[in-house]
Amino acid sequence: MTTSGQSVSGRLRIGVVSSDALRIEGLRAILEETCDIVPMTAPETLRDNDLAMVLIDVPEDDLPALMSTLRRARPGLRLIVLGTRSDPGFIQKVVASGAKGYLLHTANQREITMAVEVVADGSIWAPRKVLASLIDTIAPTEGRAPEVRLTPREQEVIELLIAGRANREIAATLGVETKTVKSHVGRLLQKFGVPNRVALTVRALEMQIGREL
Repeated sequence: MTTSGQSVSGRLRIGVVSSDALRIEGLRAILEETCDIVPMTAPETLRDNDLAMVLIDVPEDDLPALMSTLRRARPGLRLIVLGTRSDPGFIQKVVASGAKGYLLHTANQREITMAVEVVADGSIWAPRKVLASLIDTIAPTEGRAPEVRLTPREQEVIELLIAGRANREIAATLGVETKTVKSHVGRLLQKFGVPNRVALTVRALEMQIGREL
């Protein structure tokens, strides 16, 4: 196992803090191709240095204390919170507390898979309808270039990002390697002056670049 939580086989080791055995098994079934799902308690997440990320499914009242503890003890650990609340204000608080992603309990298989991949890539995942409210803190608008010129390939990549495709799906659609997609995304981040793909997607929508696929 590497220090990033990825084994030599490329599989991510993901801890799941949840008392719902069915949810744990559901996550394992959905992510079994690329991830090792490990049920664990909150204290165990503090001791396991091989984790790539942790999925947190705990009662709302317990969430602040757990997030605070993990942020202090494991600041580099990527966290995705699972919950029932969909109001943007609550999700913003969860992200502000240190989470890199938020998934509703009703999230489908594709959303769960994409959330894990996006967070593993170092970006933030949240339901699309709350991204606009998150963008002000993710990517301030001051000083951005009024016009962004894209190559035909970058246009294809940005449209697939807007459609919610993960890097692996973009690579398969365009017939290129995943590392090539990451290079395109990196250049797009520079062109748009934003720090991650969530901000990139929202900024492109604001500027009416691309179309919904």
